[in-house]
Amino acid sequence: MGEVGGRNRKAPKVFVIVLSYNRKADTVECLASVFRMTYPNFQVVVVDNGSDDGSQEAIRERFTSVTLLENGENLGFAGGNNVGISFALQRGADYVLLLNNDTVVDPRCLTLLVDAADGNERIGIVGPTIYYFDEPGLVWSAGGRMDWRRGRPYLSPPSRDEDEVDYVTGCAMLVKSEVIRRIGLLDERFFMYFEEVDWCIRAKRVGFEVVHVPEAKVWHKISLEKQFASPRISYYMTRNRLLFLKKAGAGPIAWLYTLFLDYLRTILSWSIRPKYRGKRAQRDAMIRAISDFWRGRFGRR
Repeated sequence: MGEVGGRNRKAPKVFVIVLSYNRKADTVECLASVFRMTYPNFQVVVVDNGSDDGSQEAIRERFTSVTLLENGENLGFAGGNNVGISFALQRGADYVLLLNNDTVVDPRCLTLLVDAADGNERIGIVGPTIYYFDEPGLVWSAGGRMDWRRGRPYLSPPSRDEDEVDYVTGCAMLVKSEVIRRIGLLDERFFMYFEEVDWCIRAKRVGFEVVHVPEAKVWHKISLEKQFASPRISYYMTRNRLLFLKKAGAGPIAWLYTLFLDYLRTILSWSIRPKYRGKRAQRDAMIRAISDFWRGRFGRR
């Protein structure tokens, strides 16, 4: 075992949880990068959300030390990761690192994250700088902040210094086990999107800090094009933003901005303006999402 934060003691035990749903080649590449990490005390758990592309067989064949948990169905980001988190906590994890299967990590990433978190008892969650895989020098995420007036999160500009933020993306986030025991698991009503923002805000409200660690690096295979082009994504982003605002106790201005200046204006624009004819499916998804929120229909839809 090595030293962490300059203290002569065993390195904290980290469970790296990789959520897998198809994308076999990406999962294999992700795991190969994980096993190149220099941190001395981690175990890898792959949680498979019902892949049907042979991912499970490839993982067993290539990575014999990986624990593979098979859900048999798609439980979403929150539900799938909760399976891995519960497994890790039952086995004495000091930290859990949530990691998307379409990422590649720098060898020093986990060491830098643990050093930052373990050096300050107030820090509960840390996240790396996340770059576009296809543009390795271009930053996608350096943590984010909440615009409570408008009721929406936004990604922070890159920083060279460790900086407290409101949230870090669930694509790659290291969480102290103490935090999870205090605030609970990810809220599975979200299914996907906004669950990590909710988790971070819950941690901050009980006194923990959320910190971006700039020198820790991850590359994410996310498109450089606009991210929210599909009806499926439009649905979850719309519904879950409303669920998040409700849970967070957002004020009336945030609700008015979200429902009228954002959602209603978008729906009307996509309905009336000819150049947005191709957005009709996304418009319908937004309308259904708002309806489902008011009816209390959450989880996978």
